[in-house]
Amino acid sequence: LFTSCSEETLPKPKAFLNLEYIKPTYQELILKRPYTFEFSERVKLKDSPNNWLKLEYPRLKASIDITYRKIDGNLRELLLESEKLVFKHTLKADKISSNDYTNDENKVFGTLHEITGNAASQIQFHITDSTDHFIKGALYFNTKPNYDSLLPAVAHIKKDILRLMETLQWKDE
Repeated sequence: LFTSCSEETLPKPKAFLNLEYIKPTYQELILKRPYTFEFSERVKLKDSPNNWLKLEYPRLKASIDITYRKIDGNLRELLLESEKLVFKHTLKADKISSNDYTNDENKVFGTLHEITGNAASQIQFHITDSTDHFIKGALYFNTKPNYDSLLPAVAHIKKDILRLMETLQWKDE
């Protein structure tokens, strides 16, 4: 005769991914740039020519790529180029939502675009003083886009991007 275990087979409870992110400590950018802002101490700065920067998150395999352009009567073109780069993700995006940012005191005006879905970039933004300076930023992960898996990291880095925008100041050259 064959006998089997007498234990009942029960369904396993749902499991949730538990990612913990340490509360960031911020420091001011000290590189010589026409701008300054605060960024997380956990970020590795990669200096690039033309006042460009890469803020790398090695543990998350992510980076925020920042490009700087001097405005020379071409603000409209820079804004259109920025929008075009955002909406290039329309094919893979489920939704693109945009939020404007304004700090009249520091002459910082911008827009933060959140891209929901399996797009190459989940957050893009631009910041300008509308007369002299224009910054474009984009969040990229060094992995195949899977929005559900990346969502906790995106939310964590979004806080750093908001801090960058809120603390950005233009410098006189």
